Amino acid sequence: MTIMGLIDMPPGRVEGGDVRYRGHSLLEMSERQMQDIRGNDIAMVFQDPMTSLNPVYTIGRQLGEGLRLHRGYTKEQALARAVELLDMVGIPNPEQRVKDYPHQFSGGMRQRVMIAMALACDPDILIADEPTTALDVTIQAQIIELMQEMQEKNGNAIIMITHDLGVVADVADKIMVMYAGRPVEFGTADEVFYDSMHPYTWGLVRSIPEALTDEKKPLTPIKGNPPSLVNVPAGCSFSPRCPYATELCHSKRPEKFVTETGHYSTCHFSHDPAFVRKNAPSTSRTKGGKA
Repeated sequence: MTIMGLIDMPPGRVEGGDVRYRGHSLLEMSERQMQDIRGNDIAMVFQDPMTSLNPVYTIGRQLGEGLRLHRGYTKEQALARAVELLDMVGIPNPEQRVKDYPHQFSGGMRQRVMIAMALACDPDILIADEPTTALDVTIQAQIIELMQEMQEKNGNAIIMITHDLGVVADVADKIMVMYAGRPVEFGTADEVFYDSMHPYTWGLVRSIPEALTDEKKPLTPIKGNPPSLVNVPAGCSFSPRCPYATELCHSKRPEKFVTETGHYSTCHFSHDPAFVRKNAPSTSRTKGGKA
């Protein structure tokens, strides 16, 4: 929301840092400048398709709005492109459905419409917030493949926010693991899956079913519940749920430990190779894949 300039200020606020696009700060741009960027250079697939579409406009009109605004399409050209986009994301009978309203679509189909809308102008950056949550496995794979094809064709970047580690392993080059609103580990996909250094990442990895092995061992869930973001624990925010936490963890926020490759972790003990070797989960690479 910050990248897209959609934080309501006030009461929302950006407390620090910057967001730079092609050398320019997005936080310093006017609303008019951001309107030129939204949907054209940077597009977003919002998490909730039920509330992200306008109920009083047809799907075709909503898909074509960005094309008419940013690309100068006529009404007829925008409608024709809207039909192509619906077909591209797997909506049956797109020539007819382009005339329908959001309430005539299921949740999964609305999500596909949102993805089509985000892809319409071939943006440089696509922010995808849980883009496949409401979709069945077959359509999920099609949407991921579609985004990858678009990326290869246009050379754009995708920022994907998701809880699905299977999707992460399949599409991500670099991964940032976050807990309680803060990054706890960052690195390449291989580093995070196979050489992780943070106990929260270890918990996530241990929660992945091992479908390719014969061993029928139970999953190991992360005990406890995530903290309230208005009452984040002192010290390391993961310490109340961490099986390795010490008094230091409960009282002092850890600093980043950064390796030579840029892989980093915010754990007091990440710098200790013996601690990491002893406690990190054993993971296996599959032939031809990342995980």
